[in-house]
Amino acid sequence: MRTLIQRVSSASVTVDGTVVSAIGPGLLVLFGVEEDDDGTDLDWLVNKVLNLRIFADEAGAMNRSVLETGGDLIVVSQFTLHASTKKGNRPSFIRAARPEKATALYQRFVESLAADLGKPVGTGVFGAHMDVALVNDGPVTIWIDSRDRH
Repeated sequence: MRTLIQRVSSASVTVDGTVVSAIGPGLLVLFGVEEDDDGTDLDWLVNKVLNLRIFADEAGAMNRSVLETGGDLIVVSQFTLHASTKKGNRPSFIRAARPEKATALYQRFVESLAADLGKPVGTGVFGAHMDVALVNDGPVTIWIDSRDRH
């Protein structure tokens, strides 16, 4: 599983002209599932996202997590995080999980985050064309891959 996490002042997802999710300060998480991913990857990633210390403490140092700040989350499915660009100029998405598997893991990821966060987590619409708007705070953008845990 791969995530691209952005610390945001605000973020929203719009589908067919309708805002389906919007948050204030928190995290926008772009989330992609690879064919070999499983529940172990998911559990590790939930813990990592919720405990990542990328929010400022009283001294201005990045030392607080979204759990500690009470921030919000939006999770947007994005299979293109698994694009391979090694050959040519057209990306290959062969490593991305099939929709059946990806949908189930995406839903479980969102549910796990919400349970641990203690409040609903915003989402996009799986498989839809989405307009994602954000104000990146910092900017702070973090890439996490469950296959590369060091």
